[in-house]
Amino acid sequence: MAYMTCTAPCIGCGKLFSFNPYRVPSVRVNGVREPCCRQCVERVNELRLEKGEEPFVIPGDAYEAEECL
Repeated sequence: MAYMTCTAPCIGCGKLFSFNPYRVPSVRVNGVREPCCRQCVERVNELRLEKGEEPFVIPGDAYEAEECL
């Protein structure tokens, strides 16, 4: 059984982190999806809640390896 994971810097804080490329929260920059680490998404969600907005959903497997066929 094989597993796939990606590693890249977070678009928010620049920290290197691992993630599932199909599930990780991201931001489009010039049409390219740039990944966000869990800590940055949680920080943004706190700000959204303070404004009365819905938080972004973080999929449970967003920061785990993806099983490959």
